[in-house]
Amino acid sequence: MAERTDEELMRAYVGGDHAAFRELFGRYAPMLMRLTMRHLRSEELAREVVQQTFFQVHAARNDFQADRKLRPWVFTIAMNLVREHYRKKKRRPTTELDEAREAAPMDERGPIEKRERVEAVRAAMERLPASQREVVELHWFEDRPFAEVAQIVGSTEGAVRVRAHRAYKKLKELLEKELG
Repeated sequence: MAERTDEELMRAYVGGDHAAFRELFGRYAPMLMRLTMRHLRSEELAREVVQQTFFQVHAARNDFQADRKLRPWVFTIAMNLVREHYRKKKRRPTTELDEAREAAPMDERGPIEKRERVEAVRAAMERLPASQREVVELHWFEDRPFAEVAQIVGSTEGAVRVRAHRAYKKLKELLEKELG
């Protein structure tokens, strides 16, 4: 039997199939942990947000529109919980980037040069406005298409493309300055 899509699993869960929910959790929890860890910089907080995300998915399961994709809906819930965390804490979110994605290929660079590049990218990302940083993280680091990023951040695809273009341009300027 072919593997069921996320949307099929969600429809099955809404219909009472609890095994479908467990399968969705298995698919989404690792992705959500990576996403929330970069924003929250705390495994404990990230786990809490992932749990809250699934609690909200459960609570709103009957609101899920069967003709829509599940992934943007779930990621939107998670990102809203991250934003809520920072609103409660009244502090600006910072981003912990995944070293494997932020550093250039090793070629002849040693660990010190790699670490310097990672730190330069991290510092440059921190200097971006939160709205641009969020778009870069979802588009570049999470490999999400612009249409999906737009759904997650609650904006139009065109606005997300503009934010991304400006962010990539700014990152390039900052990194050229820092790394030469």
